Amino acid sequence: MFSNLAGNLSVKHTYALLAISEALAMLSCLFLSMNDSQHSFFDHLRCLGCIVFVIIGFLSMAAMGLYRPLQRGTSREQLARILLSFALASVTEGVIVYSIPMTSIAPKTVFMALGLSFLVVCALRYGFNKLHTTGLFKHRVLVLGAGARACIIQDKLRRTSDRKGFQLLGYVRIEGDAAGIRQQDLLTVDLNQLADFVERHKIEEVILAADQHQNYLPMDELHECRLVGANVIDIASFIERESGKIPLTLIPPSWMACGNGYRISRQLVRMGKRLFDILISLLLLVMVWPIMLVTAVLIRLESGPGASILYQQTRVGLRGKPFKIYKFRSMKIGAETNGAIWAQKGDQRVTAVGAFIRKYRIDELPQLFNILQGEMSFIGPRPERPEFVEQLSHNLPYYDVRHQLKPGLTGWAQICYSYGSSEEDALEKLQYDLYYIKNFSFLLDTLILIQTVEVILFGKGAR
Repeated sequence: MFSNLAGNLSVKHTYALLAISEALAMLSCLFLSMNDSQHSFFDHLRCLGCIVFVIIGFLSMAAMGLYRPLQRGTSREQLARILLSFALASVTEGVIVYSIPMTSIAPKTVFMALGLSFLVVCALRYGFNKLHTTGLFKHRVLVLGAGARACIIQDKLRRTSDRKGFQLLGYVRIEGDAAGIRQQDLLTVDLNQLADFVERHKIEEVILAADQHQNYLPMDELHECRLVGANVIDIASFIERESGKIPLTLIPPSWMACGNGYRISRQLVRMGKRLFDILISLLLLVMVWPIMLVTAVLIRLESGPGASILYQQTRVGLRGKPFKIYKFRSMKIGAETNGAIWAQKGDQRVTAVGAFIRKYRIDELPQLFNILQGEMSFIGPRPERPEFVEQLSHNLPYYDVRHQLKPGLTGWAQICYSYGSSEEDALEKLQYDLYYIKNFSFLLDTLILIQTVEVILFGKGAR
């Protein structure tokens, strides 16, 4: 019974349960660290301190990517992330308890609770990872199809980290499928008894991935599969759910017009997003203006008194309208006299200061003024140059859909994929951008905002 219940939880739900468990564990550690001489449990300031303690711990771990279901890395790397998250939490808590004495919890108690929480969280993560390896929280899935469409699961979702949410039993060849799936992964199933097979093997999801599914799929048996409790889903929706991107090679032309989501154009939603942009940008400007000042001084010292500090570049914005984007200059003067080209790893045009500020995204900070002017949003697809947009719009399907909302300083594609420097990279990032546009919510924006900290601290994707 417990196995069936666990199997019905998506991988996102299991991480939500993990977050709740760790929050309760941190709160318990804080209570254990308190002594009887402190104020009553029902003291309002004490309660506020407890809430702040848990929120800071959660946000620090989220910022290190510890609640991303598709997070890759060894156990040692995960331990390093936990350690960094608690180091970040300690610094934040230190600032609060020493400069904003609004709680009645002693600093010694806070830091003792952080140390204890670190040990408990490590133990919880170890147990959580062990449970995931058993397959307890995974959906048991069967793929109907063994051709080109089914190969996308075999090729694109092949890593263990890609399959945290499902356990693949195998593929069933359907008439009309091209060859592609490995022989050892094929299953022999009587399609006329498909529902019995699904029920007998406790399969919870059947994925439709046949190359010619309209003509050869056993529709009556698929209906029976639903009646015995299995979910039936097309491969495009499955890939979207498990990978966080829209698989452009699988979706029909009617997908954009008829699919769920794509409701960001509603006036109330746009007003809420605009208010979110203004508040976050103003808050960030207050926090980072000293960094911006130091950056400006370093650029001037490196390039000389006559060199410009800021760099303006034309980008394509909302509904395809061009605008001037602001950046700290990170390249040598005259770096693009021969025209626009993709930035490459180890680009010789980048200055020494420019390499550093690019790695940690400091060069993007002047775009906060673009956001306040209303030309950009804080979160959205990255704006591209007109030269690249013209090329990509011609070669990539649905590329212009990116311009249905304002470009962003950060976005879903930026935290999920590395820096793009080719048309193939642009295709991958487009699939993430379309997922964001389709599934937009303020909760998703908040998650992107938090996880952008990881991108900055680890210098992910910088060129």
